[in-house]
Amino acid sequence: MGDALLFLPLTVLGAVLALDVVSFPQAMFSRPIVAATLAGAWVGEPDRGLAMGVALEFFALESMPFGASRYPEWGSASVVGGALFALTPEGTAAAMTAAALSALLVASVGGTSMVLLRRFNAYWARQQQARIARGSGSAVVALQLAGLTADLTRGALLTFLGLAVLVPLHEAIVASFTMSPTVSRAVVVAAASAVGLAAVWKVVHTTPLARWYLAAGVAIGMLIAAGLM
Repeated sequence: MGDALLFLPLTVLGAVLALDVVSFPQAMFSRPIVAATLAGAWVGEPDRGLAMGVALEFFALESMPFGASRYPEWGSASVVGGALFALTPEGTAAAMTAAALSALLVASVGGTSMVLLRRFNAYWARQQQARIARGSGSAVVALQLAGLTADLTRGALLTFLGLAVLVPLHEAIVASFTMSPTVSRAVVVAAASAVGLAAVWKVVHTTPLARWYLAAGVAIGMLIAAGLM
């Protein structure tokens, strides 16, 4: 009963953030650094959620969500990863590594689910093609609502099933490992940094003026950090 009460709000959060990825409102709430922090905050550990969000954000930098391209779905996945890490007490062996791997798995499954949803959307659109050709506004509205509802449901199912399967699996994994928390974090940070820096280099190396935008962003960020410290 306790798990169900915990999973329900996280499922709602995952559903809403999954909707933000593509359908609505695309306000960047679904970015890992935001989504994982929100999940961690819900279970009372925003700092641990943020730590997981930063790591997953580096992985997410490799994804270019343009048009109909295939890419991982980070909204629901970050909720799962952030919650798993936040639910694990500080100092637990292999906690960050196991949570990050779980999030990557959910992100991959979520990407596949988005492809399937696009196929269903195309099927529904074909069913309404004649009405749309006649200029029916109600047909367009019906398609929009159907797509939004399906995407919300997809995110809810993905988050709930991810939590239901991975929470006990995560507990079993961390209970059987002797890896220190420092090594666990180092493994995740090293892997995430390698992926993130490679993604940044790919953009900076091929896009005109991108290196200057990056340098300006780093400088502004350092100034802001210096003012906050």
